[in-house]
Formats: sequence, C-alpha cells, structure tokens
Amino acid sequence: RGAAAPAGVMAMQANGRPLRWLLAGTGDIVRKRVAAALQSVDGSRVDAVCSARPERAAEFAAAAGIGRVYRNFDAALADTEIDAVYIATPVALHVEQAVRALEAGKHVLVEKPLGLNGPDALRAAAKADERGLVAGCAYYRRCFPSFIKACELVAGGLLGRLLEIRCSYASWFNPAPDDPKYWRVQRGISGGGPLADMGSHMLDMVVRLAGMPARVVGKVSSETHGYPVEDSALFLLEFPSGALAPGSCRWTSRTWSHDLEIIGTEGRLRWNVFDSGVVVHTLGREVEEIRLANAGNVHVPLIADFVDAVRQGRAPVAPLAEAAKANVVMDAIYAS
Repeated sequence: RGAAAPAGVMAMQANGRPLRWLLAGTGDIVRKRVAAALQSVDGSRVDAVCSARPERAAEFAAAAGIGRVYRNFDAALADTEIDAVYIATPVALHVEQAVRALEAGKHVLVEKPLGLNGPDALRAAAKADERGLVAGCAYYRRCFPSFIKACELVAGGLLGRLLEIRCSYASWFNPAPDDPKYWRVQRGISGGGPLADMGSHMLDMVVRLAGMPARVVGKVSSETHGYPVEDSALFLLEFPSGALAPGSCRWTSRTWSHDLEIIGTEGRLRWNVFDSGVVVHTLGREVEEIRLANAGNVHVPLIADFVDAVRQGRAPVAPLAEAAKANVVMDAIYAS
C-alpha cells in the first residue's frame, strides 16, 4: 500500500499487454473453473504452469494451450515474463508459495483458505503489505451480485440493526485413501475438514458483513466418517454489537444444502441455495424476490477484479489481510 508500482506493471499499463500468469497446481478446481477463467478474462493470459507432477502438468498445458511447464516453483518464479501467480496447490503450500512469489515481485491470487491457521495466513498478509503488490484470496462469493447487494443493504441500514447471520452447509464427502481428493481430509495438508473447506467461505462472508467477532463458541466432531479431520462443525459467533452468527458445516448428509440468512430489526434476506438461489427480501410484511444471477464460471468476476486491481494499483475484492480473518476465526472455533 502506497508503494510505487513495479516496472512490469507500469509497462503493462502503458502498452496494454495482458497480465501474464503462472498457474501453480493442476488439480480439480483448476480444471473445472480457474484455468478457463484466467484465459477468458480480458487482459489476462496464462503463460506457464507449475506442478510437482510434470507429466500431468504437460498434458494439462497442451490441452489448455499453455506454452511453458515447470516442475520447480522457484525456477518458475525466475521467469521474467510472468507478472502474477495463481496458487491452487494444497492448503499447506499456500502461504509459503505466496511469500516466495511476493518476494520475487509477482502479484498473487491464492485459493482458499489462505493458510493452515491464523499466524500462517497473517504472515502472507504481512508480506503483501511489505512488498506493495496486489495480493488476494479466492473468496469468490464476495463477487456474487446478490452478496454485493446484501452488503449494500446492511451497510445502508436498510435491514435495521443487524441481529443475526445464519449460515449452513451440508454434503456427503468420504474419499477413499487412493482418491486424489484424500488430501482434503489430512489436517496437515488441508488445515481441517468441512470447517476449513466450506466453512472458510461462510466465515469470510460473515466477517465481511459484521466484522470480527468478540466471542466464539464451537464444536467439531467426527460423527460418521473415520478420517483424521472433523466431518461436522458447529459454531456461534458473538459480535461487539450483540449480533450473533450461528452456523454449521458438515460432510455427513447425502442431502446437499447451502443456506444463508441475514436478520435485522427491520428486515431480512434469505437464500435457500446460496450459490444460485433467489434471494427473498422481507421488509416488515412486504416480501420481494431479488434475482441477480451469478456468472456461469464464478471465478471469472474474481479474476476480472484482480486484473483491474493490478491495473489501478488498488486492493482486490478479498485482500490477504481480509482473508486471514477467516483463518483467525477458524482457529478460535477449533480451540473452543
């Protein structure tokens, strides 16, 4: 913040060339959405990919039309044609790779959660501030039109005094040890179970709406599955204003659900399916349906915002200092 723009950024702004990305990781989220988003946003281009599995990376790069493949992350960072790094590796690598990328003078966008814990995440945020580079986390729900609208209504006082934010998520997840996604149930790699996975998204939204809680109560347990992390988590956050945020996230229900409700003294907002559902806005006895569709690829608005942030020299929609707050709250839930 307040630092002069790196020479590469000024050159990009001057000649209109695209932001050139190194994509670190070729896992499920990259193949489903991230790579396509990086390639489709105006002013954005993936020039290189890096993975500890070079054969997989080479196959992916060839299919995606990406020119250079690296196995060594530091060698990839030495590529002077790279402006920014998208880090989509397992959570245990996020902060270390983000710090190294920032030290190499690259902007960074990191998959969520930012780190394994609060101190880990805060280290990355401190490095971003020190280097004066654009650094964000992939909390893409901050870009949902309906969530932006909710933030405006809360900030404008149109729901009255904030009383409660309820959030819940449920699905079934029980990978076999030979499943490529099994890393998500290994605490030393993922940071936790559904609390770290989907719970981090929910906590980021709650903190965006209400700020940091003053008190946290939580319970995590293994109710159904035998893997090393929790399969269920419950929490209650209490804010200095007196507002409460009860929530739950679990990998123990074969019936998928994802709900968010914001309740104020004058009105409320409710999503039955937060990712894509209609928002029901109730004000007194008047009920209004708000239909604000998400992008087909929900990573596209996130990438577009980041590219714009680099060009303008501003913070992205979810800067690392904000993303670290979800980790700090998760630490308190696990401690409780």
